[in-house]
Amino acid sequence: MQKRRFRIGELAKQLSLEKFVIRFWEKEFGLKGTRSPGGQRFYTEKDVQKFAQIKELLYERGYTISGAKKQLKDKYSDKEATIIASSTTTFDLEEKSPEQIAQHIQHLQKQLMKLRELL
Repeated sequence: MQKRRFRIGELAKQLSLEKFVIRFWEKEFGLKGTRSPGGQRFYTEKDVQKFAQIKELLYERGYTISGAKKQLKDKYSDKEATIIASSTTTFDLEEKSPEQIAQHIQHLQKQLMKLRELL
């Protein structure tokens, strides 16, 4: 059974994009469709899904191109994301100096940013 292949015009129409956007994303995201001997671009269903994800990240979720690249890299990387819980879950404000509290807040903000990237 042969897999369905799409030409650039079909892909652009399916995703409601212009062909130049597809070509630009190919370069930016390092995506390569296959080419016929005459140079015609062809895309698989998997390629269509990747372009749809890129469109969602950029247009719907408001990511920059570099942010979308990072999201896709993290999603398709083989490494498994893990979240390690701290052994202490409370932070007694009365026993801490303002500097220690500020440092703790910065630490929490960094951890929240890491969690956000995983989502």
